[in-house]
Amino acid sequence: MPPLVRFLLVHAAIGFVIAFVFVGGFLLADIGGMRTLMLASDIGFVAMALFTFMTGLTFSSVQMGVAVMLLGEPEDNQPPSSRWLRRIWEAAREWLAPPLERVPASIKKNR
Repeated sequence: MPPLVRFLLVHAAIGFVIAFVFVGGFLLADIGGMRTLMLASDIGFVAMALFTFMTGLTFSSVQMGVAVMLLGEPEDNQPPSSRWLRRIWEAAREWLAPPLERVPASIKKNR
């Protein structure tokens, strides 16, 4: 199987797994009475299957799109997974930094 097809299939599967977790939480929380309606209906299984499939289709499309957009050009010899994980880690550290660390050095000197 070509590497790009395998890449897209893996990320589509990741999206479907995320969708299954989302639908499970959605039905567990009984948001909008959906679980109650599905259990009370005689075609509730069809509704649940259709809801899960459509949510999985959406989540897998988003996951594949994000994965393709994060490919970019290789900056160094690290594998692609470590590059995007490093970017996420750096963005999270910057966002969670205490306010004093976010202040530019030129402003810190004036204090």
